[in-house]
Amino acid sequence: MTSQPSRRVAPPLNIGSHDLPVSPALDAFMATSWAATPLPATDRVPPYAVTPARRARLSATFPGERLVVPAGQLRVRSNDDDHRFRPHSAYTWLTGLSGEDQVGHVLVLEPTGPEGHEPVLYLRPRSPRSGQEFYRDRRYGEFWVGRRPDLAEAAQLTGLRVEHLDDLEKLLTGPQPATRVLAGVDPAVDSHTARPSAEHAGADGRLAAALSELRLVKDAWEIGQLQLAVDHTTAGFEDVVRALPTALRHPRGERWIEGVFDLRARAEGNGTGYQTIAASGAHACVLHWIRNDGALDPSRLLLLDAGVETDTLYTADVTRTLPLSGTFSPVQRQAYDLVLAAQDAGIAALRPGASFRDFHRAAMRVIAEGLADWGVLRIPAEQALQEDSGLYRRYTLCSSGHMLGLDVHDCGKARAETYLDGVLEEGQVLTVEPGLYLQPDDETLPLELRGIGIRIEDDLVITADGAHLMSSALPRTAPAIEEWMGTLLS
Repeated sequence: MTSQPSRRVAPPLNIGSHDLPVSPALDAFMATSWAATPLPATDRVPPYAVTPARRARLSATFPGERLVVPAGQLRVRSNDDDHRFRPHSAYTWLTGLSGEDQVGHVLVLEPTGPEGHEPVLYLRPRSPRSGQEFYRDRRYGEFWVGRRPDLAEAAQLTGLRVEHLDDLEKLLTGPQPATRVLAGVDPAVDSHTARPSAEHAGADGRLAAALSELRLVKDAWEIGQLQLAVDHTTAGFEDVVRALPTALRHPRGERWIEGVFDLRARAEGNGTGYQTIAASGAHACVLHWIRNDGALDPSRLLLLDAGVETDTLYTADVTRTLPLSGTFSPVQRQAYDLVLAAQDAGIAALRPGASFRDFHRAAMRVIAEGLADWGVLRIPAEQALQEDSGLYRRYTLCSSGHMLGLDVHDCGKARAETYLDGVLEEGQVLTVEPGLYLQPDDETLPLELRGIGIRIEDDLVITADGAHLMSSALPRTAPAIEEWMGTLLS
């Protein structure tokens, strides 16, 4: 690790317009009598043992080229109030750093020759107590947002060579080696590495794709983190069922449900992996309903789509559709059982070597056949399933699943041939989530079906001979759900 330069120009402080002025006497007093508070010498990022192999795989993909992977910058929520910060998933995957203190930090893989790279972490170290940042800066000051590691501590945490963030601009100016940047993450990095040609844009896109594709197959440590996220999510769903009597009495019961689940997510992890969907009645027909401002009707269903994100930023993604009375009505049970049969068919199609799209096709065949049997589809299911038709999709618009990991829709920059048009591999983690969304104003439907929205979503890891249901602790069948709810509400 290089030593921190003795003299640096202090950046402007992020001071609010209503902050009190500081007298010279107070400034001098604040610079004295502070005890040393080093981090424990044994502290390491949780995936310390596995991040070197991840970086080596990335290095082998781009020999001889500099690779720049930023954590990202704060985004203003309102005036001088920022959104909570979460590092970019690729940065976290490569460094193991997942905290809110990673604002503005950048990992650079510096080529060491035709093959191989040295990873160097550029970060803003802990504020010295000799200046004003530690007690006056609202964005970065220790007294405002908490302690950051110093350079030596960051090296100890990560096993990386660590340099001061101020030195990054110098690195990125002047003659440059062939460079790829994870663009669109940090405007400051983009401005330092701006290259107008389409060729450079393509190079940066290839880096983004590689960082997704390298994460398609999870290592054992990642699968453990995802199982932890699922286990916490299971506890959150149980919390919600226990809270239903109170939520049913509240004029915005959906918000009550959201708050109950989010409490579990913050207590057990970093928070939710995405905005909780607590959709009752016809709101469940809105695929991404996050307003969550409706009342709960005991005669209707609740679609709860929620996932806890661990402190290491791996998220679960689970959906259950629950009868708010504790018991499905006959028509609700009819619709629920069709979606469950579709999910069962999708899960049965999961195995190494299968096309990624196979499980969706299997689930949609069940849905189309069910809709035809009900008389909702006025054409045979086989005809509706043809690419030049697809009429069944009026009632089930979205796909039936996606990869899962550090992002809820993980590996989204991967090329189609390696993901959507690729084949499943052992160690991949994905969701299976078919649904029926029977809109309340759809005149092609009988009245008793209108306004019913059902999705059943589970998280699975591909194994050597099929797939393991990670979310099996939550019941899936209608009788099991009714029994489970009855136990929790008794």
